[in-house]
Amino acid sequence: MKTIEERVAEDAKLGTEAAARLMAAGVTISRPETCVIDAEVEIAADTVIEPFVQLLGRTRIGGKCLIRSFTVIENCALGDNVLVRQSCVLTDSTVADGAKIGPFSHLRPESEIGEDAHVGNFVETKKMKLGKGAKASHLTYLGDADVGEGSNIGAGVITCNYDGVNKHRTQIGKMAFVGSDSTLVAPVSVGDGAFIGAGSCITKDVPAGSLALSRSPQVTKEGWAEAKRTRQKKRE
Repeated sequence: MKTIEERVAEDAKLGTEAAARLMAAGVTISRPETCVIDAEVEIAADTVIEPFVQLLGRTRIGGKCLIRSFTVIENCALGDNVLVRQSCVLTDSTVADGAKIGPFSHLRPESEIGEDAHVGNFVETKKMKLGKGAKASHLTYLGDADVGEGSNIGAGVITCNYDGVNKHRTQIGKMAFVGSDSTLVAPVSVGDGAFIGAGSCITKDVPAGSLALSRSPQVTKEGWAEAKRTRQKKRE
């Protein structure tokens, strides 16, 4: 049985050989000694791999991509002109041409990111499809969901896919707009071109082209803050 040190040395040797093979084929790898690259990884020419990247399993990366530092990609297929920003984790997923991922994005298994789509910072996906040109830019969880072309998913949106026993799917059509801090309680569908008001909890299907709101009315009491400060001063 090999020691830990022997296994580490063997992995380092294989990684160095993989990096050398890829660079000879036109891939730019900055500081290859800092990267972990498995033997089965394939990368097309003119792609740039920054330091401290891990490319694992049967990962396939197209041409003219940029994979930035501290990213881990395992068993994924990336198209051409893909940008993966710093500190992303991608597993068993596909990313189409021109898509942008990260920074700090987590693509869990069976995520399919469409052409020119954007998965932004602190966005987590799982078993979902993000259509061409669609965006989920900030602080969002999209699990067991289909998002149509050109749709915009606001900051803090959550697809509530698990009821404690079973998983359920959320369907979002093309060119839909889901406002920030909304929750979509699956199973539920949002039609093409529909709008979801920010802060809504959606539990019923939303027809195409409509607006759905689920929000308590705002109450504003003018002068309340100054009156409170006056009362506090009197107590002192």
